[in-house]
Amino acid sequence: MSSSSVTAAPWRALLPVYVACLAFGVQVGAALPLVPLALERRGVDNFTIGLVSAAWGIGMISTAHRIPAVAARIGATPLICLSLLVTAVIAVAFAYTESTVLWFGLSLLSGVSGGVPWVVSEIWINLVVDERRRGRAVAVYSTLVALGLAVGPVVLQVVGVYGPRPFLVTALLTLLIALPLLPSWRTAPVIEESEAGGFWRIVRLAPLPMLAVLACGLGEQAAFSFLPVYAVMSGIAPQTGAMWLSAFVIGNLVLQWPIGWAADHWDRRKVLAGCALFSAAMTILLPMVDLQSPGILALLVAWGGISFGIYTVGLALLGQRFAGGDIAVANAAFTIFYTMGGLVGRPIIGAVMDIVGDAGFGPSIAFFYLVAGVGALLALRWRG
Repeated sequence: MSSSSVTAAPWRALLPVYVACLAFGVQVGAALPLVPLALERRGVDNFTIGLVSAAWGIGMISTAHRIPAVAARIGATPLICLSLLVTAVIAVAFAYTESTVLWFGLSLLSGVSGGVPWVVSEIWINLVVDERRRGRAVAVYSTLVALGLAVGPVVLQVVGVYGPRPFLVTALLTLLIALPLLPSWRTAPVIEESEAGGFWRIVRLAPLPMLAVLACGLGEQAAFSFLPVYAVMSGIAPQTGAMWLSAFVIGNLVLQWPIGWAADHWDRRKVLAGCALFSAAMTILLPMVDLQSPGILALLVAWGGISFGIYTVGLALLGQRFAGGDIAVANAAFTIFYTMGGLVGRPIIGAVMDIVGDAGFGPSIAFFYLVAGVGALLALRWRG
């Protein structure tokens, strides 16, 4: 794919991966609750459920750094389609097995295969889009994934959450993700293998996006894990706690485009600092808002959208900083740091809540947002 054709029609070049990302979000949103719910129904203890759930992230982190090199050898679309086939087979295996040990292994393998479309689609976007539109292009991607994640649980309302059927439906959804990508089998952007060094060189060259996405992953995954728990600990009905999560996701949907626009018109480090510091303010204010008032929903919408803006702006910063084979490695590192944030953050936030109660939820998350925000401000000073 020539650079001239990409510049002339960037949105058309992005359409296949955008449609696939929307479908990917639906599949993940439907699949994510199935394993924990099935294990809980069998009477498996929460610690074991946590271990099995964490296996996905472990599988992804341990192998994502190799994805760019494999994609450079066999192509972006063939690799995504192969990974989707493997993920579908794993979903079928979940449907017809019950061993908890085997499910840990399947979750681990699912992280290995499931990380591929995530990493490769972000590389694809950063390679195709021109610098003037990068923030908005990433914002559309983030919005579509968030929309898919919101729609995914609706699928479970139709097919149920127990037994083989939901796993088989997610397997079918996984295969359907490949359909919009098939026409781009030979025209997808060529991913180059980096020749100038490895993973840690990229991290040293771009510490700000990595720090930012670590904080983003920590905050977002802590919200999904503990926001309903925080609601119940604060005397709020569990159904209302679930609605709080919906407000958090709605923020992702409605605020990514304006944040992406800002990232295309202002210094992205300033936009990143604003997103991180505003997110810290929202989480610090959380215990001060009347939890029975509409104000809590407005706060959660703002927190959800602006905090995920950290991811959007950080991804745009990577595309601004790197090119060629380096952008592929940088995108892989970016997704690894996001996943690491979720893995390490949930035990930290949970421990704080065990020690100080529900009052520790917001301020403990705010600390990590503040670190990212200060890092962005320091980057402005160091690089001018």
